[in-house]
Amino acid sequence: MQEKIGKVVLDYSRYTGQDFYSDGDIEQELLETVKNCSEEEYMKIIKEKNSWPFLYHLSYLRENIVDWVPMGKDVKVLEVGSGCGAITGALARKAGAVTCVELSRQRSLINAYRHQNCDNVTIHVGNFKDIEQDLDTDYDFICLIGVFEYAKSYIGGNTPYEDFLKILMKHLAPGGRILIAIENRLGLKYFAGCREDHVGSFFDGIENYKSDAGVRTFTRTGLERIFGRCGLDKYCFYYPYPDYKFPTAVYSDEYLPGKGDLTLNLRNFDRDRMLLFDETPAFNGIVEDDLFSVFSNSFMVVLGDGFDVKFTKYSNDRAEKYRIKTEISKCTLPDGSEEMQVRKYPMSKAAVAHISDMASAYVKLCERYRESGLEINRCTLEEKEDSTCAKFEYAEGVPLSELMNRCLQADDMEGFYALFREYVQKSSFGQEHPVTDYDMIFPNIYVKGEKWTVLDYEWTFDRKTDAKLLAYRALYYFAKESEYCSKIDKEKILRELGISGEEAGKLPEEEQEFQDLVAEGHCSLEQMRVALGNQMWQPQKSLESYPNATDVHQVQIYEDYGQGYSEEHSYFVRDAYRSERNAEFSVKVGRDVTMLRIDPSLCSCIVKIRKLTFNGSNILYNRRKQFIVNGTILKPEKDDPGISIVFDTDDPNINISLEKYEKREENILCAEFEMIRIPDYIAKDMQVGAKRYIRR
Repeated sequence: MQEKIGKVVLDYSRYTGQDFYSDGDIEQELLETVKNCSEEEYMKIIKEKNSWPFLYHLSYLRENIVDWVPMGKDVKVLEVGSGCGAITGALARKAGAVTCVELSRQRSLINAYRHQNCDNVTIHVGNFKDIEQDLDTDYDFICLIGVFEYAKSYIGGNTPYEDFLKILMKHLAPGGRILIAIENRLGLKYFAGCREDHVGSFFDGIENYKSDAGVRTFTRTGLERIFGRCGLDKYCFYYPYPDYKFPTAVYSDEYLPGKGDLTLNLRNFDRDRMLLFDETPAFNGIVEDDLFSVFSNSFMVVLGDGFDVKFTKYSNDRAEKYRIKTEISKCTLPDGSEEMQVRKYPMSKAAVAHISDMASAYVKLCERYRESGLEINRCTLEEKEDSTCAKFEYAEGVPLSELMNRCLQADDMEGFYALFREYVQKSSFGQEHPVTDYDMIFPNIYVKGEKWTVLDYEWTFDRKTDAKLLAYRALYYFAKESEYCSKIDKEKILRELGISGEEAGKLPEEEQEFQDLVAEGHCSLEQMRVALGNQMWQPQKSLESYPNATDVHQVQIYEDYGQGYSEEHSYFVRDAYRSERNAEFSVKVGRDVTMLRIDPSLCSCIVKIRKLTFNGSNILYNRRKQFIVNGTILKPEKDDPGISIVFDTDDPNINISLEKYEKREENILCAEFEMIRIPDYIAKDMQVGAKRYIRR
């Protein structure tokens, strides 16, 4: 029995008439959407629905996981577990024929309607074990995208994963490949506080699945053992980042990430998560110690020969006319030698002009920076009937950002400022020319000996721009990503560049204008993450749940460098509490800190501040303008130099503005206070009473 929707064929010959899993009513909404709306409308609908299932099933960004895989129109593909068709469309565009297997009729209908114009797609509806006997035996690719972990449910038995692969191997053409996209059981995000994707609990995979939910993921070693038991000794591991669901990059063992590359780590689209530590510096240490293959959040395994493509970066979460991808491939030359090649491709017809503009930007920037000591990476256009790409030379060296970080890590401030001054000298050369590489940030410059090369100049404009402001923008971006940014004296740099505080203050607004240009109304994944409303919380803030816990007696200090508070720029004051109630400490404060926040405890409490000074100046005397708390300040006794504050929150904080204090290279904040813990309801009563008394 078959049904045809548009050009797509649905085969029900093995369908039992019952769908054994479903996301519920949302699938009917998805079906109505794909029936009545074009693919171009999906992103708008995703934004309006503000729903994880709509984002997960309909976002075109899901296709990134297979887009980079080389396929031609002579290729046959089997997609097992095709679901609502998030990947099917990409396969249909790349391959000659696509055969899908899907257990759910409802999801198969969604897939068929959204791809009804594809004349090379057939969907078999039913259990894979039943359908398998009807499948061909000459598929060039068999795709298991988010499927292999369910083999126990599909196949059953004592060795379901091995049995699954052995069955699939019978359907491969000679030289064919199996593609497996799957989460890493020991992915860093799970240690940092993300829930296990399938069972929805914390640390279940890390604890080796104590509960048997019929689904499990694996480490790289675990997968390799399974492959070995199947007699498979030819395979390649690739590493989608942040994970395989919405990858922005795909690395390989021959092209691994560098320090500073892995910064997109907040991806809790479907569930709330904990934030136990900052994954960015953690990844930096992992990369430094060559452990990325152990802690990558996801794997893409190719069973069979690997590909020439060694790295792919996707820049397609933006306006359609700017959507591109960058590929680095290892190619064999006519003389038998190998070389790495870099190509940028448009990911829509509208983006072809953006790719072409890179070649003209190369010519203009070469003219501007001739004799500057700053080289522009060569770009040539490769134009064919059905494709256009920009080809770049593969530049070797170390990113300037990495060299600057090394200086900061070693407290070599002279070396850091020397690199920055050389950057300013080179980047400002020829600024009378009406051409500007707006995004000449430190990671886009590679240094090898005396040679400085600009790798990426995607955002080049035909206009003059003040070079000192672009240099400060580069520093602004570096400071956002560097874990050592607190060591940078920004005021010193502003003085050297001749930039006023007012000019520097305009940068966030100007940056937002640039981001708006790139997005042009497009709703990014980060915006969707915020809109979906899933939270992140820090467990240490919940310690007040344990009445006798001494851990609530901690003092945490946040430093604001003009960009707001963040956990990254915070620390706990060791041994601040000298006794159960009394705290006393002195801490050093950097010159470029604009605000300080002191969290005196992690519970509702009364705090009596007896001393609070900055370089000897009494902050309590100036508290009306420079002293803000999220509690109620009680009226002090006459001649009492201290103040008492009632906090009815487990996150009490005292905010101090340092803008009007004279600051030195090294500044000292001193504090003495007494903290008495009280229940929330008493704290609320005290605050109400205090406010009434003050109004009288």
